[in-house]
Amino acid sequence: MNLDIVTYAIPFLLVGAKTTLLIALFGIVLGFPFGIVVGLGRGSKNRVLRNICDSYCAIFRGTPMLVQIFIIYYGLAQVSFIRHNPVLWWLIGEGLNAAILAVVLNTGAYTAEIFRTAFLSLPKGLIEAAEACGMSPWHVFTRVKFPLALRQALPAYSSEAAIVVKESSLASTITVLEITGYAKRLMSETFAIMDIFIITAALYLAMNVVALTALKLLERRLSFVR
Repeated sequence: MNLDIVTYAIPFLLVGAKTTLLIALFGIVLGFPFGIVVGLGRGSKNRVLRNICDSYCAIFRGTPMLVQIFIIYYGLAQVSFIRHNPVLWWLIGEGLNAAILAVVLNTGAYTAEIFRTAFLSLPKGLIEAAEACGMSPWHVFTRVKFPLALRQALPAYSSEAAIVVKESSLASTITVLEITGYAKRLMSETFAIMDIFIITAALYLAMNVVALTALKLLERRLSFVR
């Protein structure tokens, strides 16, 4: 590996890493609660709500995220109503915002499936006991259902969090200069393909190791909570 290339490339890639972390952070912070709400909707007794949530998950889990980004950034930009609505145009008119929106919608669908399964696995007797004690539906959810479902869902959600970090690289396809975007630019400037992408892979690996370690510690901590 050429050290001159490394010292030249790392500052640019670190700038891109900030954008990658921003996309991943918003994807997780917004996609996590959104996915829980959709997951609850999929288990709702309301047939219309359940069908809407099921359709949303089927669409976003059944299509490539690259296609979803293109539809949001290029496709929706062709809709006149969206172009003339300041809020909607702000969401999709800028590459970074469109990438964050795509990540949130995509990870929300997978998070919904993770938590739907977790909620279904809860022991019904425990929930019935909480209801028999006179607890309101909100208290049953916050004190019984959600804490138990979170323990069940964390191992699978850890993998989803890692995927969010990696999928943020697709933002480079709509001109966002995150790690992969800078790597492509540096590759065309230096032609040091191997060197540039080894550093790029190392940065993604480092971010995922930190994220997975944090979730593993949370999982271990929750396992001791009684």
